[in-house]
Amino acid sequence: MGKDYERIDGRLRTFIEEQPLFFTATAPLAGDGTVNLSPKGLTGSLAILDDRTLAYLDFAGSHAETIAHLRENGRITLMWCAFSGPPTIVRVHGRGEPVFRDDPRWPGLLARFAGIDPADHGLRAIIVVTAEHIRDSCGFAVPFMTYEADRPLHARRFARETDETLDTYFRSRSHNGTSVDGLPGLPLPLPPTPPAATGV
Repeated sequence: MGKDYERIDGRLRTFIEEQPLFFTATAPLAGDGTVNLSPKGLTGSLAILDDRTLAYLDFAGSHAETIAHLRENGRITLMWCAFSGPPTIVRVHGRGEPVFRDDPRWPGLLARFAGIDPADHGLRAIIVVTAEHIRDSCGFAVPFMTYEADRPLHARRFARETDETLDTYFRSRSHNGTSVDGLPGLPLPLPPTPPAATGV
């Protein structure tokens, strides 16, 4: 039986922090717009900031749908499901905001992510999510699967990039500066990486 929660703490927080994978869902306001669903992983890229606020690192990629949707309307849902242990699904429905490198909050937010070097992944934003509705449900139909390790491919691909080459990469992809529906995505060029953020 599903349950609603007022905050992310205790058993719920432990469950979220133990999962190696979560999903994000966003959509534009237009009724015929493209709904986006993205898997997120990489150990250390998610942080629970307080009992109603989460953040995750948004790395280089070929699309920026989540950022575009959040810039337009802020709606986001995060979902975790147990692939081992007791069957559980947790969803956090809330409001999200992309925080970029020139935001005064950037250094403090980045400090919350230990154990991962954002320079290895072409970090382009930190997504901050404020929970409005927190709930769980049974995961009876979710299969058992075993987590082995993070794939090294993303870091291998982007660790060699500089701010300048990343900007070239983002501009070369059709849906970084704008979403597939034409909404503003990444503000290009991205602000330069602050010196304090290097080598975290």
